[in-house]
Amino acid sequence: MGFIPNTDADQQQMLNKIGVRSFAELIGNIPGELLFKGELKLPVPLSEMEVLKHLNDLAGQNANCEDHICFLGGGAYDHFIPAAVKHIISRSEFYTAYTPYQPEVSQGTLQAIYEFQTMICELTGMDVANASVYDGGSALAEAMLLACGFTGRKEILIAATINPSYLQVIKTYSHGRGIVIRTIDWQNGAMDLQDLEKHISDQTAAVIVQYPNYFGYLEEVDTIAQLTHKNGALFITSNDPISLALLEPPGVYGADIVTGEGQVLGNPISFGGPYLGLFAAKKDLIRYMPGRIVGQTEDKNGKTGYVLTLQTREQHIRREKATSNICTNQGLNALAATVYMSLMGKNGLPAVAHLCLQKSHYLAQRLSALKGLKLKFDRPWFKEFVVELESKYSVNNIINKMLEKKVFAGISLQETDKRLGNCILVTVTEKRTKEEMDYYIKSMQELLQ
Repeated sequence: MGFIPNTDADQQQMLNKIGVRSFAELIGNIPGELLFKGELKLPVPLSEMEVLKHLNDLAGQNANCEDHICFLGGGAYDHFIPAAVKHIISRSEFYTAYTPYQPEVSQGTLQAIYEFQTMICELTGMDVANASVYDGGSALAEAMLLACGFTGRKEILIAATINPSYLQVIKTYSHGRGIVIRTIDWQNGAMDLQDLEKHISDQTAAVIVQYPNYFGYLEEVDTIAQLTHKNGALFITSNDPISLALLEPPGVYGADIVTGEGQVLGNPISFGGPYLGLFAAKKDLIRYMPGRIVGQTEDKNGKTGYVLTLQTREQHIRREKATSNICTNQGLNALAATVYMSLMGKNGLPAVAHLCLQKSHYLAQRLSALKGLKLKFDRPWFKEFVVELESKYSVNNIINKMLEKKVFAGISLQETDKRLGNCILVTVTEKRTKEEMDYYIKSMQELLQ
């Protein structure tokens, strides 16, 4: 980050231009009790070399997936990323470009986006995909807004099994819009269909589920889709794109809008971002979709070209006509996803998905044989599952003890639902080896004795 020094004279010139006499007058609307009035106790100045060493020492205190065995999930996953992904997206023509405000000049960027959209449509089985949005949570919230705008209804039914962070984003987006959010309870790790049938009505704009859900388990999506459409609502899903190489595409089981988190497609965990949101839909919803859509065309000489076919954003059209004013395509992240999917191909992606499935079931089977631990739910899962400890054990204590053994054991579900107070969400990707899983089992067994 660059540092731009301003002299006292520079600052006064800026204040004069603004029309105030002092900095204190500039921030005069801030309540006095919120202003810092003490003396800044800054450390002694350091040289550049000393600062770099200090920052490296601080960074070295972070536990990471390079020196720990990672069984964390819950929305961010430790998948393998081929070296070619970083090499390609680091090329200057990609790495330095921002977003195509003069799009037709950026044919390479537009083609990359077009290929990304095509691959997302192939994965999801949907008619159209946009150029990506911010992340998985905001993609789901944008889908909610689309459903309300399309149907003219203001009620959204959401499975309690979606990522709790996504639910918070949805509530934030709906605040002040008159949209009613109703959470549908779960039974045995998936949406309670009786509770859904009880609450769905002709006022429901959409039903939202995550598939696989936050706990890793598969929802009864066919039944949910039928019940949703019977009441004239839209069916919205949030999907793990890796799972779509193995599970039935949402376009097949009746989803109207498909969203997801694209981090798993060639993007590192990076302490939580930046990521990219996936957004695909049926063709009749295309003009209600947020963000950008790139199309393929021909010029007057018959040469293939790419254009921003639709860009229903407030920067390009009248503000009141915009579908969203807080979304953009995450261009570099989407390019990483495009390169990753291209490298993996139609054989590689299913191979990754199968490895996740088989390895997670191996670990679950071995863990369930340990005294003091059992699988919480009895239903199919993809790469995540929930284990429950006997009440005499503390989940947080077990997780911390495993951390001392350089293992990220999983995510405590204590804050997610009080019924899961002694449960851990465990994730297994294709990166986990048999030796690492056996070490996890051995370490857990020692702690449960």
